[in-house]
Amino acid sequence: MGPRPERRSRLSPPASVPRRPEPRPPGVPDPGDLVFLDGRASVQFGGNRALWLRVSSIGDRPTYDGWVWLTGYAIDPSTGEALARREVFAQIAGLQINPQPAGPSGTARRTTRRRGV
Repeated sequence: MGPRPERRSRLSPPASVPRRPEPRPPGVPDPGDLVFLDGRASVQFGGNRALWLRVSSIGDRPTYDGWVWLTGYAIDPSTGEALARREVFAQIAGLQINPQPAGPSGTARRTTRRRGV
């Protein structure tokens, strides 16, 4: 018999190809941005359910065109403190990035970090 052909399983994955990150569409916030979500971003935030969100990451899951998954912390506009971690699905066109929060002085309180803690 002649030489044996190279055997390869049909189920084995192809050689790894490095993935390039997809460029983000315009209007998507960067991590660290403060975003106001209301009924323009999604019906779930309509009326008194509007939400201030400090973005910590942008999801890479596939979505509908013009929509985005955002992960971050809901912010209390009067104190500037984080309330809860949230993951939201919102329309990019309805995001209001870095507007002035309605607080007692018109701005959110800055977060300070203590040394040694």
